[in-house]
Amino acid sequence: MKKIILSIAVILASILNTGLLCAATPEQEKAFVDAYKKAFEAKDEATLKSFLYTKGADPMALQFYTMMITNDMGAKVTSIELVALTPDDVKKADETKDLPGGQKAKLSLKPTRKLVLKTETADGDNHSTSTSECFVAEKDGKLVIPVPAPVK
Repeated sequence: MKKIILSIAVILASILNTGLLCAATPEQEKAFVDAYKKAFEAKDEATLKSFLYTKGADPMALQFYTMMITNDMGAKVTSIELVALTPDDVKKADETKDLPGGQKAKLSLKPTRKLVLKTETADGDNHSTSTSECFVAEKDGKLVIPVPAPVK
């Protein structure tokens, strides 16, 4: 009996640790991607900023993330998708980073997916493509882009 209870506890802990019990539905993911794409193409900075999870965020990290998600706004989106995290992504997302001034920071939420955005711009004879990636997490049933917060 103890082995069965222990086995169930291990399985539940594994499920909770991987986020499967609170994972976003495919509909929520599609709504997030569609809303992000629409805001990006419309140059809607306020809506793009609303995707950021800023609770406890480092002000410099917040400024960087705002710049990152608004860079190339209005460019033609050639591809946008939420992809599963690779083992390297999981490791990278869990790392503590050095901030200017010697402070340490870490993502404020544990990511469950990665948003991959590919864009294209053309200006006369000049043509360029760009790919950007950012981690996506879930908070209170909503998909968000977590911003690093100082480690205490």
